[in-house]
Amino acid sequence: MADHDDRDPDRRLAGLSGFARAMRAAEPYLQASWSLAGGVALGVIAGYFADKKLGTTPWLLVAGACLGMALGIYAFIKAILEAEKRQKPRR
Repeated sequence: MADHDDRDPDRRLAGLSGFARAMRAAEPYLQASWSLAGGVALGVIAGYFADKKLGTTPWLLVAGACLGMALGIYAFIKAILEAEKRQKPRR
């Protein structure tokens, strides 16, 4: 049986430079930001193409942007809460 656990944060970060440790720590927050931006972008693009196809300019674009923003904020908050839960408690 192995003496170490790869899920142990101290073991995973051993041997990394300070910059690499900072980037590893920032990764969940960067991922959350991209999910927010992606949700908004997806809603805007879907609304734009639906408007072009149905001729309802700009209403579906606005609705898609609002829906994308709501979904993006939901994904952002969910990712941040998960990252905070996984983080080791500080003493």
